[in-house]
Amino acid sequence: MSLTGTVRIVAMGREHADEVLTIYQLGIDEGHATFETVAPTWEEFDAAKLPRHRYVALDDAGRGLGWVAAVAVSDRCAYAGVVEHSVYVHPAARGRGTGSALLQTLIGSTEAAGIWTIQSGVFPENAASLSLHRRAGFRVIGTRERIGRHRGVWRDVVLVERRSPLIA
Repeated sequence: MSLTGTVRIVAMGREHADEVLTIYQLGIDEGHATFETVAPTWEEFDAAKLPRHRYVALDDAGRGLGWVAAVAVSDRCAYAGVVEHSVYVHPAARGRGTGSALLQTLIGSTEAAGIWTIQSGVFPENAASLSLHRRAGFRVIGTRERIGRHRGVWRDVVLVERRSPLIA
């Protein structure tokens, strides 16, 4: 991927499906992004993600550099203001502020919707993701030890969250 100029963040739509799922699969293949082993179909992805809280980073040529999306953590009304998110950046676009721009856009959209907590589980080996989240105001809640098996190995997951200072 040859990158150009600046990063533009836009609402994620069907037209971004191929690039979003390709970036997702690249993250999966690296082995420290998710318990998933294969990217879902666009229909599965689209049905699972909250429509108002998903974005794509594009370069000047309109190529996808990364994406962020959120899901509700529960349908219980007590958790109405809590979402879990995923953020993925194409390997060739890392280190350019793409992940930060995506997270800031998600934070803005969730706060505007009255969502008070954004959380995520990150493999402890994914130091870049943990650093990105720290810079965006997330804090480590704790480590869920041996929470699941991934490729035949028990994996820990670091739970991170950002509590909005704007939502009381």
